[in-house]
Amino acid sequence: MSFPAILVLEDGSVLEGMGFGAKEPAVGEIVFNTSMSGYQEIITDPSYAKQIIAFTHPHIGNTGINDEDNESDEVVASGIVIKDLPSHFSNWRATQSLESFLESKKTIGISNIDTRELTAKLRDHGSVKACIAPDDSSSLSKANQALDKFDGLEGLDLAKEVSTKDSFSWDEGTWPNYQQTKDEKLIVAIDFGVKRNILRLLRKHVGKVQVVNAKISFEELMQLKPDGVFLSNGPGDPEPCNYAIELIQQLLNINMPIFGICLGHQLLALSGGCKTYKMKFGHHGANHPVQDLASKVVYITSQNHGFAVDLSSLPENIEPTHISLFDQSLQGIAFKDKPAFSFQGHPEASPGPHELEELFTKFNSMIKNNAKKN
Repeated sequence: MSFPAILVLEDGSVLEGMGFGAKEPAVGEIVFNTSMSGYQEIITDPSYAKQIIAFTHPHIGNTGINDEDNESDEVVASGIVIKDLPSHFSNWRATQSLESFLESKKTIGISNIDTRELTAKLRDHGSVKACIAPDDSSSLSKANQALDKFDGLEGLDLAKEVSTKDSFSWDEGTWPNYQQTKDEKLIVAIDFGVKRNILRLLRKHVGKVQVVNAKISFEELMQLKPDGVFLSNGPGDPEPCNYAIELIQQLLNINMPIFGICLGHQLLALSGGCKTYKMKFGHHGANHPVQDLASKVVYITSQNHGFAVDLSSLPENIEPTHISLFDQSLQGIAFKDKPAFSFQGHPEASPGPHELEELFTKFNSMIKNNAKKN
């Protein structure tokens, strides 16, 4: 059942709408996402921890929710903002509505918001703190109090909060046939907030997959005898993650093959001596053009990040491999003297685009070449 609700921004703006899902207020950094599909995968992506997602596409919820496409067990986003909440959903795989899904996951959403106006505001002012709350006599006061207590994402280490507590193996390939490689090499995936489709593609293209906690020690990791290490996506600011940076430096020192995505890309860069910075409003969507600097090929990519690696900070032994054609921000790096590379966007995007899935086969080839050298 829907209910009156408000969206309060840190600049004092109050937008009235209709709430749905859980009747519990939520605070976070509000970002706009331009994807036209894949909302289920987006709201369950751990990278969106402590963020409120404003969808620019007006038809969010019309295909319902299914049992197979979650990127994690929970709705990790703090809340969502949409224009219209459909009264019916229709898809042959769907098992429930977006509204009932949010309610079951104790997450609030708000509809009847002019998302075009909201997006224009965010384009001007950047990502800002926001609160969604059921509208009652004390809601505005409580929302402002929540905003005062929330300091934003800069300086916030969220990777250790969303990481798996227990190590586990992953055996599922990609939908619909769940194809797996017969390769026996072992990939240790360090979970900073990993998406399930990343694990599926590692299992499909590279080898066996063991997922471990973000704060695993070098000694514990090496006891697993990995052939390669994957650095996952995740939420928050990469700079406070000293435990991860130190571990990656130790892995670089022994020439361990490394592949990083999103937060993993930023952590690899920091480990190599680069710097990162907070972006104005980040990149969130599935239609971002990225250019491969070597081939000059332009790929359409999925993106979700509020921090980026400073291109001007790259040392001589690290080369840029990809750039965003939206704003020329750095999208990929490769070490010249180590078997390590990373990508800022999401080549594993589900439902898509899939144009950079080849990075997983590149990781496989890197591991094989490294094994031959040694």
